[in-house]
Amino acid sequence: MSTTFEIKHYRDLSLDEFHDIISLRIEIFSVEQEVFYNDLDGYDKQSHHVICKKPDGEIIGTARLLPPKLKYPKSSFGRVVIKKSERGIGLGHEMVKIMNDFLQNEYPSSGIKISAMLYLKEFYETHGYHKTSDVYPDCGIDHIDMEFSI
Repeated sequence: MSTTFEIKHYRDLSLDEFHDIISLRIEIFSVEQEVFYNDLDGYDKQSHHVICKKPDGEIIGTARLLPPKLKYPKSSFGRVVIKKSERGIGLGHEMVKIMNDFLQNEYPSSGIKISAMLYLKEFYETHGYHKTSDVYPDCGIDHIDMEFSI
């Protein structure tokens, strides 16, 4: 099975794409992880979105890419999800590489800062991130800030 990745700004997403992105985020964050928060926080409209699709068009992964000075002084990404049935085949690693490349090319002097779930610390470290904060709770899940360094 071959998957494709694309990056689109919010204004270039179709209604169906945005619907499917939000549906997948709710499936993972609210249903699977039982985290309840306002997912539509206003950042989506000013962000690019990574979309991972199956050949039939089903969206199985997504993340949003935030420009500098929107959430942090640095560029950022978040709301990273891979459909449960598609995990363990490397899509997350591929997505982080794509996001790092995009943010470095789009905002070359800003750097990258993320708020990562603590259990993913080692995962992000394999992609050049290092811890920059103490552990803090976010929606009941331990998080840490991490920044990218080449």
